[in-house]
Amino acid sequence: MSTSREKTPTPQARAVRLGPRAVVALLLVSAVGVAAFAWPLLAAPGAGLAHSQDAPWLFAALLPLLLAVAVATVADTGLEAKAVAMLGVLAAAGAALRPLGAGTAGIEPMFFLMVLSGRVLGPGFGFVLGSVAMFASALLTGGVGPWLPFQMLAMGWVSMGAGLLPAPDRLRGRREVLMLAAYGALASVAYGTVMNLQGWPYIGSLVSGVSYVPGAPVADNLARFVAYCLATSLGWDLPRAAVTVAGTVVLGPAVLKALRRATRRAAFAAPVTFSDPRPPTAGSPAPDAPR
Repeated sequence: MSTSREKTPTPQARAVRLGPRAVVALLLVSAVGVAAFAWPLLAAPGAGLAHSQDAPWLFAALLPLLLAVAVATVADTGLEAKAVAMLGVLAAAGAALRPLGAGTAGIEPMFFLMVLSGRVLGPGFGFVLGSVAMFASALLTGGVGPWLPFQMLAMGWVSMGAGLLPAPDRLRGRREVLMLAAYGALASVAYGTVMNLQGWPYIGSLVSGVSYVPGAPVADNLARFVAYCLATSLGWDLPRAAVTVAGTVVLGPAVLKALRRATRRAAFAAPVTFSDPRPPTAGSPAPDAPR
């Protein structure tokens, strides 16, 4: 007889369970987002810099789609008051962390919190959290503009991707922290890269060696885009990745523990039952007894 007690993995609670409508909404907004980001590499000859005129329309189109994801999630599974409260706290914390770098060399501490929150609370909650936190930070810093829906979508992808990482119920300790640190580094660079796609067409012919050429072969424009990233944003993306890795390694264990403890206490998946708190009096029938 073995004296050691085997630990069985405890299923990780999810603040938002993705139902069919929420999954469809996520796929739809992601597909539109990919098209909105990648159009410069696929634009037809003669397209010019029409994106500068289309940006307000994209701004008006993407925000309702992002909101539709949250609405579809609520309609599918019900975003209960406890989940709304946790969403508000984490979004406010992320919005407060972002300005700490004051825009210096890409230092954005909010990334590690979005990655850890998405890991613990799941992809559905992570997508909504990333989008709402970025929107709140834009209001806080005055960064509202045609780029905001792109930032919201990209940050939603970052946090959602953390929720899709493997073994959320089993992997713990140092290995999980290292996995999240590696993901945070890649996500930080990927975020900067996709945001470059949003701003790249604006430079036009100002810098001929790295500018977008409408109608040029995809390989040529892709080479120009890579040169543009290396010349302009790599000095921002790498510090962002380094800060994300440092925050995950140093603060990750404590933050993960706190988030999981809060999730257990919130008991998102617990069924709600009602009972009569009054004890039965002498001579009165039991609550379930026939009358």
